[in-house]
Amino acid sequence: MDTKLLDILACPICKGPLQFHRPTQELVCRADRLAYPVRDEIPVMLEEEARKLAVDDPALAK
Repeated sequence: MDTKLLDILACPICKGPLQFHRPTQELVCRADRLAYPVRDEIPVMLEEEARKLAVDDPALAK
């Protein structure tokens, strides 16, 4: 994931920062506990495409 792109992307729901989770190829919003998929290096920033994360999901680990 391009770091410049990651710097300007924000969660479409809360407008908070996103973290790239390399193992699952997802952008994670820790505040909303959502993971947005990255397909063919393109972030899919749609709420209906986001995966809800459990409290103990590894994607939420720092």
